Amino acid sequence: MSIRPIKRIVTSRPTIEGAGVHLRRAFGFGDTTEFDPFLLLDDFRSDRPSEYLNGFPWHPHRGIETITYVLAGTVEHGDSLGNRGNLGAGDVQWMTAGRGILHQEMPQGDRLGRMHGFQLWANLPSALKMTAPRYQDIKATEIPEVVDDDGTRVRVVCGDFWGQHGPVEGVAADPRYLDVAVPPRKRKTLKVEVERHAFAYVFEGSGSFRAASEPFGVLTEKTEGGDILVRERTGNRSLVLFDSGDEVTVEAGEEGIRFLLVSGKPIEEPVAWHGPIVMNTQAELRQAFSELHAGTFIR
Repeated sequence: MSIRPIKRIVTSRPTIEGAGVHLRRAFGFGDTTEFDPFLLLDDFRSDRPSEYLNGFPWHPHRGIETITYVLAGTVEHGDSLGNRGNLGAGDVQWMTAGRGILHQEMPQGDRLGRMHGFQLWANLPSALKMTAPRYQDIKATEIPEVVDDDGTRVRVVCGDFWGQHGPVEGVAADPRYLDVAVPPRKRKTLKVEVERHAFAYVFEGSGSFRAASEPFGVLTEKTEGGDILVRERTGNRSLVLFDSGDEVTVEAGEEGIRFLLVSGKPIEEPVAWHGPIVMNTQAELRQAFSELHAGTFIR
């Protein structure tokens, strides 16, 4: 067994997207090689309707999959194929854009005005870039939750974990998408296959992730002299990017910790990316935008 070292920890950055939605971006755009096959993770949460009600009006996607996970409020969606629906608290939508789709996502708060959700983008390999679009709309009740003896709870959105299989299927990157909650002051070790890239995104509470195969102990600081960091403390809106290994260990703080643990097999293909369209070459990217402007994007 080998504990995954921590490559780095970053705090998600404030960003405005869509028609004025205030959100926090954990990673996305630029060089995302270390996250391959994932391209972007946005955390949209607010109790101020003015920061989210204008939503994400009609926009295109090609060459990727978008994964929307709602924790509070609702998201109304529609697309160019005529699909319509609502995502509520605990629901997931896994959209394979494939060769192209136009859609919109319009958030609504709960009765207290609260809205919270995540959107993750996963790349598609070249062989699947131009497949037919499809949706997988998953209700909260369809997502298995496993509770361990120490009170740790894991919702299995996608992939296999602790004997449960998530309801999302047929995804190119073969990802594992988990919503993990560890009780206060508990320590938990979670398996992650060595061939996968993996990251954690903390969205409630705080805790410490072990940074090396050393016992948990006093937090030491990195210095120019290269002191070893025994563990890294993380709090709300922290992204932890892991290096290679086959397990991750976390120790929850006084209020517990809740985080997404996401892993996937790297595609290792060139990425040509502009906005919501991700292809393999600049020529393919130019062709996509040419079709978009000519009105031939939807096939």
